[in-house]
Amino acid sequence: MAECHPVGFQWVMEAKARGAKVIHVDPRFTRTSALADIHVPLRAGTDIAFLGGIVNYVLANDKYFRDYVVAYTNAGTILAEDFQDTEDLAGVFSGLDPDERTYDFHTWQYEGMEVQAASGHRDQEYQDKVGGKNGKGVRQSGRGESHGSGGVGISGVPQVDPTLEHPRCIFQVLKRHYARYTPEMVSDITGVPVDTFLQVCELLSENSGRERTSSFVYSVGWTQHTVGVQYIRTAAILQQLLGNIGRPGGGIMALRGHASIQGSTDIPTLFNLLPGYIPMPHAHSHEDLDSFIQGESPKKSYWAEMRAYTVSLLKAWWGPAATPDNDFCFDYLPRLTGSHSTYETVMAQLAGDCKGYFLMGENPAIGSANAKMQRLGMANLEWLVVRDFSLIESATWWKDSPEIESGELTTEDIGTEVFFLPAAAHTEKDGSFTNTQRMLQWHHQAVEPDGDARSDLWFTFHLGRIIREKLESSTDEMDRPILDLTWDYPTKSSPARPEIAEPEAEAVLAEINGWDAEGGPLSSYEQLNEDGSTVCGCWIYCGVYSNGINQAARRKPGIQQNWVAKEWGWAWPANRRILYNRASADPDGKPWSERKALVWWDEDKARWTGHDTPDFSATKSPHYVPPTNATGAEALAGIDPFVMQADGKSWLFVPAGLTDGPLPTHYEPQESPVPNLLYRQQRNPVRQITTMVHRNDRFQPSGDEPGAAVFPYVCSTYRIAEHHTAGGMSRFLPYLAELAPEFFCEVSPELAAERGLEHTGWATVITARGAIEARVLVTERMTPMTVHGRRLHHVGLPYHWGNNGLATGDPANELTHLSLDPNVHIQEVKALACDIQPGRRPRGRARDELVEQYQRRAGITEQTGTEV
Repeated sequence: MAECHPVGFQWVMEAKARGAKVIHVDPRFTRTSALADIHVPLRAGTDIAFLGGIVNYVLANDKYFRDYVVAYTNAGTILAEDFQDTEDLAGVFSGLDPDERTYDFHTWQYEGMEVQAASGHRDQEYQDKVGGKNGKGVRQSGRGESHGSGGVGISGVPQVDPTLEHPRCIFQVLKRHYARYTPEMVSDITGVPVDTFLQVCELLSENSGRERTSSFVYSVGWTQHTVGVQYIRTAAILQQLLGNIGRPGGGIMALRGHASIQGSTDIPTLFNLLPGYIPMPHAHSHEDLDSFIQGESPKKSYWAEMRAYTVSLLKAWWGPAATPDNDFCFDYLPRLTGSHSTYETVMAQLAGDCKGYFLMGENPAIGSANAKMQRLGMANLEWLVVRDFSLIESATWWKDSPEIESGELTTEDIGTEVFFLPAAAHTEKDGSFTNTQRMLQWHHQAVEPDGDARSDLWFTFHLGRIIREKLESSTDEMDRPILDLTWDYPTKSSPARPEIAEPEAEAVLAEINGWDAEGGPLSSYEQLNEDGSTVCGCWIYCGVYSNGINQAARRKPGIQQNWVAKEWGWAWPANRRILYNRASADPDGKPWSERKALVWWDEDKARWTGHDTPDFSATKSPHYVPPTNATGAEALAGIDPFVMQADGKSWLFVPAGLTDGPLPTHYEPQESPVPNLLYRQQRNPVRQITTMVHRNDRFQPSGDEPGAAVFPYVCSTYRIAEHHTAGGMSRFLPYLAELAPEFFCEVSPELAAERGLEHTGWATVITARGAIEARVLVTERMTPMTVHGRRLHHVGLPYHWGNNGLATGDPANELTHLSLDPNVHIQEVKALACDIQPGRRPRGRARDELVEQYQRRAGITEQTGTEV
């Protein structure tokens, strides 16, 4: 965190100054480690084993917050008899279809009732629910970030054992599932010494409960794995058991890699979501708005109002053209036919199906997994538009890529027409950032952009304007979705640049916030209607422009308000700073402790009050019992804090909504020099891999498989403080390039001696995809580990470099592969297997020959590593 998020780390240091313990778990000793109380080096790719061991410790030693767990989680809910755990099936769950590489979640259900999948995956039940047509493409596109959006529908009343003794209650299932994650097993898998592991267990459990809370902070070190979603799920299980969700100082914070990544998932830039996590419709025949809502929204929780959210969104996009008679233009929305993630897009480029490509703030030629595949895909396009601050590698690959050097590509034969359009920086435009705690903060334009540089808003608005003008006389129905768009945003010009008609960013924010039938700004998503009388571009952002005031631009000093600081920026939804904060009070509505009081029930006023905005119906008594057949928020009892879930509980066990299992399970990475010591199942059986098989994306053998020893070391990519992401904002700046001028690899003194590597000399790192060269940094920050009775070494690779700019070097992503997490389609680049040799890599075609030689030595074929 200190390395990649140094400003945010300030608050960690302030907490430490007040007595907080900081534990840093990372294969490398970093700037964070230097300031932590404990550094825990563990083998990359083994976090579920580590966290699962803590779960086992908490359960086995009765360290969990029992009152919280019984009241607010699904621990007591009883599962159906046909559920089988990894303990029963040698590392997989019941419902696995090995041919399709998918799970059928029906055996994961609650006793005597049906739990409908979270939206996205829920679409697999569409045929049963509304008569739609299902297929393989739906199952694939149902994966992804849309899991969990729309909540989860539940039919019936779950059977619950509040004593937590029933053998099929989730609490007992959880205990059995993690029983084998003993301290000794954790140590053997992760390389963490037993005494260090137990110290972490004790500190975490001691700092949790009624009087104290602990927080988890993670970044892409947890996400960029084939089981990345389950990493975070394991942390969520721990935090539920310890009572650290919905309470001050608790929770799980996802540190974002760069500005407004949270905003890009909220509004969003994801293929399978509409703004506010409404799922993108699938390509069912004859699906109308009613069928979509019936198939996607549950009848309980706040997601029961999905029709109001969706209709208000459609009115924001298509205005007067969206009427009840035409389903509010629901047919104008695109439809999913399968997964359309960035990596499927690359495969579509290679297949000739994707003809054009916009790159806005991305540099896949070096910054995405298997960079060669990215470049070859772009070489197969008809046109490519790159918008960036500098001439990044994704704008110049056609003349200076490794494939040009080797002769695999020739500039004259590349048919791609590349357009480079300079982009304005955040200091050169108005707008908002949404940070990791869901808080919008407005930034004001400081200077005018130079030359032809323009904002993303300018580019998008004027591109749409020009397209609409060209289609103005069209009578083709296929053009109506574009012509009917609301595209009347006001523009402004400055005296210095009168030629720039910049759209008013606040006007866009006002539309996102929404307005009522009289045109007045809305103040809450609870005001949204399903009859088309309200407009709202993103229901969770409703209120950010309440009273016609840009709430995100507020900057009231902390000394002038309470510690929650609700008048600094604006957090969705409804300016709540801590989600599910009803859980900060006990079932009677009293704070678990005065020290950790956040919101509470005021019996005299008959409403919830406190320091934060209650994430709960303000007038709902803790003793409220919903009537039979109640729907929406009214169906949640007064002791149901988790208002986006149909049962109002947090989920230790996920009966629907995840594609790779209801409980996190340790699997080895796609490529690992170590076998899975817990189960016979080596890898995540439903990882997304078969759609990525390509001659330029070969996978390696793992564990005890023949040929695995050819790649004996673990390597991992990471960031350093001196550079930013793929380098487009840092390698071109002299004062940053000077701080870290060359690409390097970090190795331990022990590994340097083993391979003959010299400090500041050159090394070549090789995988089945590529070979790169790097300066050698021999450092004790890389800790050798004893794993499964053998000495294991890591090779650390910062990923910021490329051929352009002032600080140049080989991209680490030449080495990485396209095996993905099945839930969110993210690449596994934090745990690979590699070899490292002294000296510089071969040039040109000789580099490809070196990689091919390694493939032959390891016996790699098209099928290697693709096994279930």
